[in-house]
Amino acid sequence: MDKMRIDVITIFPEMFGPVLNESIVKRAQEKKKVVIKIHNLRDHTLDRHRKVDDRPFGGGAGMVMAPQPIFRAVEVVKKEIRGKGVRVILLTPRGKKLDQKTAKRISKYKNIILISGHYEGIDERVRLHLADEEISIGDYVLTGGELPAMVLIDSIVRLVPGVLGEKKSLKSESFEGNLLEYPQYTRPANFKGMKVPEILLSGNHPAIEEWRKKTAVRLTRHIRPDLLKINRKRSA
Repeated sequence: MDKMRIDVITIFPEMFGPVLNESIVKRAQEKKKVVIKIHNLRDHTLDRHRKVDDRPFGGGAGMVMAPQPIFRAVEVVKKEIRGKGVRVILLTPRGKKLDQKTAKRISKYKNIILISGHYEGIDERVRLHLADEEISIGDYVLTGGELPAMVLIDSIVRLVPGVLGEKKSLKSESFEGNLLEYPQYTRPANFKGMKVPEILLSGNHPAIEEWRKKTAVRLTRHIRPDLLKINRKRSA
């Protein structure tokens, strides 16, 4: 697979630097597995004051992001990409809730354009005629779509082949197979009287693997029983 390209359209481009220039996302860019570009929406407005919002038709509180600069920004990015298979994703509370299955699917796209909303919302024509899908990161209110865009980027970049050093680490993470991850321990084996389970010190790897599987199921049943229901539906 060619390198993934992610373009983000936002009115707060400076928010992304601290996240995109650290940890795994930074290393993915350094390895040239992913290219991430941030675009200031205000650069695409035709308004001489660089205004990107207006009052809602029909009245109401707050301002609504106008369609013109968003459509133009996406058009410019698509021309720059010069390729097919561009996926335009709108970050919005109305979207499908992000989960590991969705992150895996999105990580397989070559070109992604993320639109970060703000104010009281985005002109409905963006959703109807520009976005290919809508994503939400949870049932709560945020100031804008910048943080959800960062969460989505982090969740998909680490799934791009070659970004993480070991494939095993992906397979054992939380939500793989709809199970929470098993407990992890490191040295010392006895810390202030709190001891590591003996099985992990045994060197018996088949027994350790079995313990991890059973513990993951037990934790999931206690903390996130809804995930086990998903497993049962798939096996039915």
